[in-house]
Amino acid sequence: MPRNFIRETLPKENATSLPRMDHPVQDGRSPVNRPMPSRNPSSCASLKMFLVALSFAYFAKALSGSYMKSTITQLERRFDIPSYLVGVIDGSFEIGNLLVIAFVSYFGAKLHRPKIIAVGCLLMSVGTFLIALPHFIIGRYKFDSSIRSSVNSTNIFSPCPASSPGVLSAGDNSSEVPTAGCERESSLSMWIYVFLGNVLRGIGETPVQPLGISYIDDHALEENAAFYIGCVQTISVIGPVFGYLLGALCAKIYVDIGFVNMESITIAPGDARWVGAWWLGYLIAGLITLLSAIPFWFLPRSLPMPAGKQSEKSSPEHANSIKEHKYQADEPASCLEMAKDFVPTLKSLLGNPVYLLYLCVTIIQFNSLIGMVTYKPKYIEQHYGQSASTANFLMGIINIPAVALGMFSGGVVMKKFKLSIMGAAKFALGTSLLGYFLSLFFLAMGCENSKVAGITVNYQGVEGLSYHESALYMDCNRDCQCSGKDWDPVCGENGITYISPCLAGCRSSSGSGKSTMFDQCSCVAAGNMTARVGLCPNRKACDRIFPYFLALSVVTSFIISLGGTPGYMLLIRCIKPQLKSLALGFHTLATRTLAGIPAPIYYGAIIDTTCLKWGRTSCGGRGACRIYDTAAYRTAYLGLTLGLRAVSFLLCIWGFVVLRRHVRRQERGAVTNGRVAGPVAAGADELEALRKEETVGAAGSDQSQRNSDCYPERETRL
Repeated sequence: MPRNFIRETLPKENATSLPRMDHPVQDGRSPVNRPMPSRNPSSCASLKMFLVALSFAYFAKALSGSYMKSTITQLERRFDIPSYLVGVIDGSFEIGNLLVIAFVSYFGAKLHRPKIIAVGCLLMSVGTFLIALPHFIIGRYKFDSSIRSSVNSTNIFSPCPASSPGVLSAGDNSSEVPTAGCERESSLSMWIYVFLGNVLRGIGETPVQPLGISYIDDHALEENAAFYIGCVQTISVIGPVFGYLLGALCAKIYVDIGFVNMESITIAPGDARWVGAWWLGYLIAGLITLLSAIPFWFLPRSLPMPAGKQSEKSSPEHANSIKEHKYQADEPASCLEMAKDFVPTLKSLLGNPVYLLYLCVTIIQFNSLIGMVTYKPKYIEQHYGQSASTANFLMGIINIPAVALGMFSGGVVMKKFKLSIMGAAKFALGTSLLGYFLSLFFLAMGCENSKVAGITVNYQGVEGLSYHESALYMDCNRDCQCSGKDWDPVCGENGITYISPCLAGCRSSSGSGKSTMFDQCSCVAAGNMTARVGLCPNRKACDRIFPYFLALSVVTSFIISLGGTPGYMLLIRCIKPQLKSLALGFHTLATRTLAGIPAPIYYGAIIDTTCLKWGRTSCGGRGACRIYDTAAYRTAYLGLTLGLRAVSFLLCIWGFVVLRRHVRRQERGAVTNGRVAGPVAAGADELEALRKEETVGAAGSDQSQRNSDCYPERETRL
């Protein structure tokens, strides 16, 4: 080991550890007379309290984050915006992180970490409440419907009046003349409040992960650190279970529940125009996040050094196991001094090739993961014909528990087998590859398009996509003077869906609400020529495939998440201990900047290209998509996800070779350092100065310990 590297690291180490070792002298006992420091009960209790508090904070932020993703389609429909714009809203969380994460990670490690986390939780709570604000200042939700004027009565109403344009349906009338208040609603752009609230959530979430994980790793026994972090990560995955379940519950409740007569609502939760009580879940999530801030105000800045830490540092297995010397925070420094040291510290961090390669791999994989998770409920809705409530319920009750079990199992494997650096890398890569190959089977689990006249089939039922509005008009409905911009689907007796009763050629209707029936439908050439409200449920083959899709999704989620904890531990063991918080923070910054922000946007933009029928806003502009090309959606969504992961594996191979070459050099260096550590340490001026500051009785026992500290302080470098 180079002598100058020992000079850089050892004085800081001893400067922070020696005052801690001097405390027992106050009660009359010398450290020389104590072979090993005893475990401080208050330290143990405080660490456990911090673990509980951090787990609850992880739970709260994961719950609100997953609830945001569960409301993707609800926000699309409520604000009449396309998928890419919802991706911008979802990515705004990462924008909030981008604004402050580098500074929070660097300066926060030198300040009171628990209290900084508490402030972050408060900001997350305020941001979550702000997201729900538009519901209380915007008007009631109005969906496009050509039978709106008849829903409150059972009188006969003609969707297709064979007369002059003066008696057109309500849907067509609204297409020509914008509704009252159109300019006001357009200028307000209520989704901006959701955007800003999510930015504030991102700012508040910033200190939780880097400061929380580094706090645990600094104060826990080395053999327990991986297990503790695995437990916290597992709790963070349990949060989305409740987030998606909350999303499923709220999606079943109509958005304006309590303010409208539900019997007059003609749409069901499975309809493309249905909007659930999205705002209710944000109020609940905000309250939970607010409660999570309370415990951190009562936690200490730092904890006493754990027992066994000194003996572990000199363990012979230390050279090959993923362990490192725990770094105790330096004494408080001025903000100016910390700012001057920021750029050199960041340069030192990015000069680590193992860390840099790990960063590139995770950026690409996070692009795939974030894009896939963001739009998976939407994929289940559109591809397999499930309601938003069902899609969210399945995500929460099936997929997320599999991920939690996988991450927990990965932490147990780390603790039980004490994996080396190479062992952790092999385990993470192997599970990722296995999950990737299994994911290829998703491409074979396709469904056919719904039969919609004029869009996916013609009026005779012959399959064929049409992108022109003229295909909606036939001789059977040409005299009805219908609007081709409406989306008010009805199911004919022939099993074909028509985008409105007017385009189905229906001359009369009876009933109200969901029980409305349409008669004398000239385009329905079957039976009594009747139609009912809603899409036709004619995708039996898709219903048979769906259980297999769910089973494979559970298996792949479990296998891929097995490597999550070993991979995360590899990240925090390939850097200097004093750079730990900055490394975690910069890793989070990079992945969220280059993956969290762009992935939902370009995923949404690509998904928008597969739309076959767009809705319209109150001002007559393009709104949310009503129906997609199923085959194109599957190819775009799965192809992009699998393609990104394939690219990441190429970098994994390079990183694997670099890591193996480094480990071999490190093992050879460890043998050499073991032979010369004593003479080097004895002759170093820094160590001589430290010996002069010690008491005479403690000098002998501390000398050998400082010599053993030389190796753990080394970082993973080529």
